[in-house]
Amino acid sequence: MDTCPECRAAGEVPCEELFGRLLALDHSRQEPWGPLHGVAVACYRLQHPASLTEGSHTFLLELLRAYVGGGAEAATRLTEHARRANSHRVLRRDRTDDTPGPRAPTGFAFTVAEVAADGAFPAEGHPERVRAWSEATLAAWRG
Repeated sequence: MDTCPECRAAGEVPCEELFGRLLALDHSRQEPWGPLHGVAVACYRLQHPASLTEGSHTFLLELLRAYVGGGAEAATRLTEHARRANSHRVLRRDRTDDTPGPRAPTGFAFTVAEVAADGAFPAEGHPERVRAWSEATLAAWRG
């Protein structure tokens, strides 16, 4: 059994592979996975800070707070607003050096491994597991 160096999840399947499986389900746009795509991406990236770009954690945390406070509809509204405000003419500054990103937590009470359940992200209970993942991510980032 391996332990993820970033989120500290223990399991047979690496987090990156689990996340790839979840993205495939998300992109199907079917219930219950599709509507929670943005929330899942936010949780994963916040629990795996090497994937964060400069300042991206601020929006991702805001997205999770919207979801926990107002449900999937609130998260979707925030994501749509951000998408409309985004412009390809605006330069995006990704971290391209070894400068440390935000001070991220290193352990979480609920990870992508728990959301995966049996490794296949079963539909039954998926929204509840994503909510628990969101709440655990926010709790850890609060310190």
